[in-house]
Amino acid sequence: HYAYLKIAEGCDKHCTYCIIPKVRGNYRSVPMERLIKEAQELADQGVKELILVAQETTVYGQDIYGEKSLHKLLKELCQIKGIRWIRLLYCYPEEIDDNLIQVMKEEPKICHYLDLPIQHASDAILKRMGRRTSKQQLIDTITKLRKEIPDIALRTTLITGFPGETQEQHEELMEFVDEMEFERVGVFTYSAEEDTPAYSYPDQIPEEVKEERRADVMELQQEIAFEHCENMVGKVLDVMIEGKVADEPAYVGRTYMDAPNVDGLIFVNADEMLMSGDFVRVKVTGANEYDLIGEVYHESAE
Repeated sequence: HYAYLKIAEGCDKHCTYCIIPKVRGNYRSVPMERLIKEAQELADQGVKELILVAQETTVYGQDIYGEKSLHKLLKELCQIKGIRWIRLLYCYPEEIDDNLIQVMKEEPKICHYLDLPIQHASDAILKRMGRRTSKQQLIDTITKLRKEIPDIALRTTLITGFPGETQEQHEELMEFVDEMEFERVGVFTYSAEEDTPAYSYPDQIPEEVKEERRADVMELQQEIAFEHCENMVGKVLDVMIEGKVADEPAYVGRTYMDAPNVDGLIFVNADEMLMSGDFVRVKVTGANEYDLIGEVYHESAE
């Protein structure tokens, strides 16, 4: 009931820790007509959620159409009958533009969810990583997204222990995470890839320091995530059912805020029979750490 639609191969970004451009070559968009045909075939097979992926989705089409065309692709995909949700992963913050924000606001099928891999928040580390944003640009982008799409759920990924990262820069990252209050965060320790510039940087960080710093960020994010979940109690959300809880009159599902296999779940108490891929309105009644608890919501019951 969900499927990944790969919209491009390769990458032109050349971050100093990443081997992908060397292994997979330059960024190559898949022609729009081929993607629309593939999405239509998926919908015909019963797929209800399309998850768009690439090394970076936001520059889609620039190489073949001469301009960023993700917003145009999204408009086309929204026309396909049977598709209920369209989710975007791997959106580089510097490439998020007004066209993309506008189409997310206009098209009800596009989940108010964005995955922005930012990796760090210290300008010095971002520069060493070969990233193309500054801390202030990240703040501006996140602020704009939240202003334009107030219910947006933002996921990001961070790297701890990048070569040369000082304790002060680690604390700067912690402060940033605390202030930005991302709904979802994945944290990884820096892993040295052969044949990348960062591999031969002289000031590599010991493994135990990388792990300590990762644990710091995760602990902080845990508090933020749990609070987000608590704040959802009382809200009514569309939920896609993923399966049944064994031996209980309950089902497991996902809200628009949750990508499969990386984000949280919602456990739904229901008297009726539900199938994987069904959409139901659910009132959130509780929160359990990263997950929500709810019950099927019937308008007439209120």
